[in-house]
Amino acid sequence: MPKVFYTQPDGEVKVIDGAVGDSVMSTAVRNGVRGIVGQCGGTMSCATCHVYVDRAELGFFPDPSDDEDDMLECTAADRADNSRLSCQLELADGVDLHVTVPDEQV
Repeated sequence: MPKVFYTQPDGEVKVIDGAVGDSVMSTAVRNGVRGIVGQCGGTMSCATCHVYVDRAELGFFPDPSDDEDDMLECTAADRADNSRLSCQLELADGVDLHVTVPDEQV
């Protein structure tokens, strides 16, 4: 079972056991992770699930699609080279993931 480590802007870390195939966003929303809003429910139309992925773990995922890349230009917090929409990050068996929640989403 994959684990997701959600680090808040203040350094607090919440560790959640995720389900293979679920998104990082849906796992966060289902478990009340502060700061991940997911207003659009994962349809990639709001950018309120923006996270910063640990740079060492970016290779676990395909590059952002053109649509995701466009939405990342709309984030409330500054975009970085490790910014992703957590609705587009699917959990995989045996892969733990560390993400940092930005200080603002809306």
